[in-house]
Amino acid sequence: MITGSMVALATPMKVSGEIDWPALRRLVNFHLENGTDAIVAAGTTGEPTTMSFAEHFDVIRTVVEEVAGRIPVIAGTGANATSEAVELARYAKEVGADYCLSVCPYYNKPTQEGLYQHFKAVAEGANLPVILYNVPGRTCSDLYNETVLRLAEIDNIIGLKDATGNLERAEDLIGRLEGSDFKLYSGDDATACDFMLMGGHGDISVTANVAPKAMHELCVAAVAGDTETAHSINTRLMPLHTNLGIESNPIPVKWALNRMGYAEAGIRLPMTWLSEKYHSTVSEALQLAGVIDD
Repeated sequence: MITGSMVALATPMKVSGEIDWPALRRLVNFHLENGTDAIVAAGTTGEPTTMSFAEHFDVIRTVVEEVAGRIPVIAGTGANATSEAVELARYAKEVGADYCLSVCPYYNKPTQEGLYQHFKAVAEGANLPVILYNVPGRTCSDLYNETVLRLAEIDNIIGLKDATGNLERAEDLIGRLEGSDFKLYSGDDATACDFMLMGGHGDISVTANVAPKAMHELCVAAVAGDTETAHSINTRLMPLHTNLGIESNPIPVKWALNRMGYAEAGIRLPMTWLSEKYHSTVSEALQLAGVIDD
């Protein structure tokens, strides 16, 4: 089972919006060289909602090929149609992904029973370990703790990415799942350190795109309960945690990767390039984290 820093990988694109496949492979190797514990391919940060099915499949396949078994690959396979979520998860299994990350259906706002039945169907149809993904700020669909506990009883539903940023709610779930094999991952970098120190198992991170080594070290310390080391690293990274959300993800992180030389200035509508007024803010956060010199 995965613990530690799992990067929510951005998908490099050319200025035209075309996926930059060589840059994607280089970015994977950047993470392999800097301690990232697992890679999420085609998660929210990877812009799958603007991709065709073929592109979505190819991103997952390319990451799996480049990783070549060196660390786990988690395929983003969420959809607001259950049948599509199952199809994406089955493909991820076919090309060798280790896990799938399945987001709560967005826009159509299912009930808690609808969410339970959706994820149950994904688990039964995928033949791949499923990590649930709750991010109500994007989906308008909130997976309650009681529903998570029901889903945790299904054999191949093995974890949850909690991007609510609600530590009180996380503490309740951590306590109620104590002794279980079910894994709890933060999906909110600003609160991830405290989430892990109270018993969480890792962080599916946007910040790790630009600071993979530091995020790995932070997660190792926090999961081990080393409060002093974890807080020290987290304080240095906090400007990144906050300012990589200064506009909608993945706008700031794609600008940061371009600033670092890892990607062209490519993003797909309806996302737009980072507003010029925020360039200095994100650049300063990169400097404070030690990612760039000036």
